[in-house]
Amino acid sequence: MAGFKSKLRDYLHTEYRPGERRLVMKIDFFILTFCCLSYFTNYLDRSNLTNAYVSGMKEDLGFVGDQLNQINTCFTVGYVIGQLPANMSLHYIKPRYFFPSMMVIWGCLTMITASVHRPQSIMAIRFFQGIAEATTFVGTHYILGSWYTERELGKRSGIFTASGLAGTMIGGFIQTGIYQSLHEKNGLTGWRWLFIIDGLITIPVAIYGFVFFPDTPQTTTAFYLTAAEKELAIARVPAVEERSPVSLGFFKKVLSSWYWWGFVGLWIIAGETESFSANGLMALYMKSHPTNKFAVWQLNNYPTAVPAVGIVSTLFWATLTDFLRGKRWLVGHFIAIIGVVTSAMVLAASRDPANAASTTVVFAAYYLAGTVYACQATFFAWCNDAMRYEDHMFRAVVLAGMNLGSNVINAWWSIVFYGASMAPWFKRGMWAMIAMSIALTIWTGGLSFLDRRNSKRREMVHGESTPVNVDVDVDVDAKSV
Repeated sequence: MAGFKSKLRDYLHTEYRPGERRLVMKIDFFILTFCCLSYFTNYLDRSNLTNAYVSGMKEDLGFVGDQLNQINTCFTVGYVIGQLPANMSLHYIKPRYFFPSMMVIWGCLTMITASVHRPQSIMAIRFFQGIAEATTFVGTHYILGSWYTERELGKRSGIFTASGLAGTMIGGFIQTGIYQSLHEKNGLTGWRWLFIIDGLITIPVAIYGFVFFPDTPQTTTAFYLTAAEKELAIARVPAVEERSPVSLGFFKKVLSSWYWWGFVGLWIIAGETESFSANGLMALYMKSHPTNKFAVWQLNNYPTAVPAVGIVSTLFWATLTDFLRGKRWLVGHFIAIIGVVTSAMVLAASRDPANAASTTVVFAAYYLAGTVYACQATFFAWCNDAMRYEDHMFRAVVLAGMNLGSNVINAWWSIVFYGASMAPWFKRGMWAMIAMSIALTIWTGGLSFLDRRNSKRREMVHGESTPVNVDVDVDVDAKSV
C-alpha cells in the first residue's frame, strides 16, 4: 500500500524544470483547445449523417437497402486516399495553415449536404469530405507526440479523443433541438438544418487555428511563446534527425519495420471492435425495432449515452495507463472481453425479440460497448511512446498507416457485417465482433512483447533511461500476461 501511495504522489506531483510548468500550461491551452474543438466538429459533422437518417432523411430521399452504409464507404474511401498524403504534407506545409484549411473545406461540404435530393449526391460529397478530414486524427496525434513527454501524452490523447466522442454525443441533442425548433422553417426540414448548423460551427474553429495553432516545437513562430520557452519545448522531447520522406530508402525502412506491421495491424483489429458505436447500430436497432415504435427525439437522444460512456472510459484508461508507466496493452485485453460479452448479449436477446427484457439487454450491450472507445487514445499514444526515438516522419507515416489500414477494412466491413438492411440484430456482425476480439488479445500480447524487447535493447545499446512504457518489473509482468 505504501508503494502505491508513493507512486500516486509521484504521478500527481510532477517535477518541472524552471519555466516548464508555464510552457505546458500554454501548449495545453493553445494546442488542446484547437485540437479538441477541431475533433469535436469533425465528429459532429460525421455523426450527423445517422442522426439525419433516423430523423426523416431516409424517407425524404428514398433510401433503399444499404445505401446508408454505401455513403459511409464513400467517405471511408476518400479518408483512406487522403491519409498518407495528408500526414506527409505536414512535412512541407505548416500545420497552422493545413489543419484549418481542411476544416473550412469539410465545413462547407457539410453545409452543401443540406441541398441534396438523392442519396447518390451525398455519396459524392462524403467522398471529398473524407479526403478533407483525413489528417485530423493521426495528424493531431503526430502533433501531440511532438510537444508532450511520455508522462503527459496519455492524458492529452485521452482528452483529444473524448472531444470527438463529445461531438457524437452532442450531435444527437443538437438534432433533437433543431427538429423541434427549426423543422419546416423557411421550407427546410429539420435534418437539412442540421447540416447547415454543423457546418457553420466549424468555420470559427478554423479561424482560431489560423491565428493560434503553434505548429511543432522546431518550427513554431507562436507569438505567445518566448524564445526561452521555444528552446525548452525542443529540449523536452528527444532530439531526432529530420529526414525528407520522399526516398525509396525511407519507404523500405517503414515497410520492413515491426512498428509498421505491429501498430497498423493493431489498429486494423481494434478499429473493428468500435463497429457497434462507429456505425450507429443502436439508432438503427431502434429504427427497426421488431415491436416498439420510437419517436424522433428518442432515436436521437438515447444513443448519446454510448459516446458518453466512451468519454468516461477513454479518460479513465488514458489516465490509468499513464499512472502505470504507459502499459497501454492493458486496454487491448479489456476491449477484447467487452467485445465478446456485448456480442453475446445481443445474440441472446435476438432469440426472443418480443420479450421486453430483450430490449433492455440490447440497450445495456450497446451502452457497455461504448467503453471500447478507450482504445483510440491509448493505442495511438502507445505508438507515439514506442516511436519517440525514431525520426519524426517515420512516426508520422506509421500513425497515418494505422488509420489508413483500419479504414481500408472499414470501407467494406460495415456493408458486409453491419448493413442497414441487417437491422435490428446484425447477427453476422456479432460473430465477426467475437472473432476480432479474440484476435485483438492475441495481437496485443505479441506487440507488447516486441515493444518491451525493443525498449530493453535501446537502453542497453544507447544507455538511455527506461522509457515510461516499460516498468522496472517488466519480467514479472511478462510472465503474468
